Amino acid sequence: MSVTDPKPAPATEARRARLSTLAKAPAARLKALWAAHMPEPPAHDLLRAPEIGTVMVHGRAGAVGAPFNLGEMTVTRCSVRLPSGAVGHGHVQGRDREAALAAALIDALAEDGQASALEAAILRPLRAEAEARKTARAARAAATKVEFFTMVRGENA
Repeated sequence: MSVTDPKPAPATEARRARLSTLAKAPAARLKALWAAHMPEPPAHDLLRAPEIGTVMVHGRAGAVGAPFNLGEMTVTRCSVRLPSGAVGHGHVQGRDREAALAAALIDALAEDGQASALEAAILRPLRAEAEARKTARAARAAATKVEFFTMVRGENA
């Protein structure tokens, strides 16, 4: 990406979306889809063994205000290299080393030319489930919405 081109390359955007989906996925669901797609993990070298740490989560009041530190969140990260030389990185919420390894392997395999198969088998279902959770959460919030109104009085008309 150059200074004059503010938009990242399509491959960069695809990887960013893939890593975001994997990072936000429930660990149990990620591992189940990974095991169904690839019962035996491919040969790989660990560049960074799965390790647990924390990251600072930032928030914005009303999603538009100045950012502030909301608090810390536990994450697990991992990096792998396939025999082909493709490198993958995985970050997942929580303390699940297996999920971080699965995310890193998925990223590496996608970088190695298997992106379309992984999209269909793992990423698309994870995105659909995330959208369903978001819709359900919005419906629960909408059920508690209160609408206030003011009646027009004669002297204000």
